[in-house]
Amino acid sequence: MSKKADGKSDDHGREAPKSRPLRADAQRNTDALLAAALAVFATSGVDAPVREIAVKAGVGVGTVYRHFPQRSDLIVAVFRHQVDGCADAAPILAAEYAPGEALALWMQRYADFIATKRGLATALHSGNPAFNTLPTYFDKRLSPALRALLDAAARAGEVRTDIEPDDLLRAVASLCMSAHDDRTDYAHRMVALLVDGLRYTASPSVNTPSERESVGSDLNTTPTDRPDRL
Repeated sequence: MSKKADGKSDDHGREAPKSRPLRADAQRNTDALLAAALAVFATSGVDAPVREIAVKAGVGVGTVYRHFPQRSDLIVAVFRHQVDGCADAAPILAAEYAPGEALALWMQRYADFIATKRGLATALHSGNPAFNTLPTYFDKRLSPALRALLDAAARAGEVRTDIEPDDLLRAVASLCMSAHDDRTDYAHRMVALLVDGLRYTASPSVNTPSERESVGSDLNTTPTDRPDRL
């Protein structure tokens, strides 16, 4: 009998296959590429030379193409990475801060995401079918993240209970997109004022917003028509 992956043998004289761990350097290269691409897209646009991205990431051009054969592959990966980072921040903030503060901090985090999305705007609105799934991905990840924060803040009596996540996502996006001269400080101040407005008529309640009928949802609005969408 031959050895198994754990040093033992199987019953048929064959060596059991060993699982191959994910290479840490490959993951570092991917993370560096996504961060570099985001920075380059923000300053030079999505048509910037691949070499510029490679240099900023500290890798060779071949590494870029090995991970992302098409430019659209890289753009999609950058967008999804940013969405994931924003969504994943919600439970972390909820665990570290009071509900109202966690919500306020996440809203600022989302405002930063909207700012980074500007660098991708040209490609995302190009009509390339490679980007067709991104609006759905946006909704799937960000709406539940914000819903959880809103529900917790409403239960704590820190915000009003008639707020829908999609309405709030659109409102923040509108404020950030109208910020003159791409001033992030202005956008952050406007988002802070919006969050303050959520506290108007707030009172403790045993019912969370998710337990009431959806209010003010625009069922006839398609994702591409909404300012927080692609």
